[in-house]
Amino acid sequence: MDMADRMTVGVIGGTGMLGRSLVSGLLDGGVVRPGELWVANRSGARGDLPEGVRVTADASELVAACDVVILSVPPGHFDALEIDASGRLVISVMAGVSRDRIAAHTGASRVARAMSSPAAARRLAFSPWCGELDEADRARVAAVLGACGTTAEVADEAQIEVFTALTGPVPGFVAQFAAAMADYATRRGVAPEVVDMAMRQLFLSAGEMLAGDAPTAQAHVQGMIDYAGTTAAGLLAMQAAGVQQVVDEGLDAAVARTREIGG
Repeated sequence: MDMADRMTVGVIGGTGMLGRSLVSGLLDGGVVRPGELWVANRSGARGDLPEGVRVTADASELVAACDVVILSVPPGHFDALEIDASGRLVISVMAGVSRDRIAAHTGASRVARAMSSPAAARRLAFSPWCGELDEADRARVAAVLGACGTTAEVADEAQIEVFTALTGPVPGFVAQFAAAMADYATRRGVAPEVVDMAMRQLFLSAGEMLAGDAPTAQAHVQGMIDYAGTTAAGLLAMQAAGVQQVVDEGLDAAVARTREIGG
């Protein structure tokens, strides 16, 4: 980031799992230096935060010092948060809490609603966002979230809720599928430690291939079906058994819970 574009960023809730991951991504991505980053938590304890990061128990102190305020508190604690963020760019990664509600409670008129994940600590998160912002603020949001992995602006908050279910819970649903495959193998006599090693390597290699190859996930699946080998037999059996319906039901339940906890 150009020196002229540097900004001071504060993370309220910056020692929770998601908040701490965002702090790591921001620092490792070079968007802020330690002295430009504030963290607020209820105790004011530094914990394992890097030296130079400013830590406070007073969220209002953080807001007063920062250009950009990231809200990473549990949704159920949001109403108890007393800050005046007027004049600040606010980026919320709270599940289910609407932009209108954030604006009404904090006084902020520049609000982006986003979703990220603990993968931000490794700069591997996908962090979609939406908000009615000018070009300068849109660039700031993209820089902040882009430091933690990849980011994209989406059309509306309903899509943020979809991604809260879809990509927010890393490893989440991917781990569920890996666990099901591991269970299959162990029930057929493969040693659990060997299965665990195999699943870790499988999902690492699959993720890198999906991230780096041109074909979409759907195209990869169709290509394997067209090849008509052993994997095709398995994929067709899963499709016939209703794997898409199972995935739909699981994600629908997660989206519904997101909307419920937001109040």
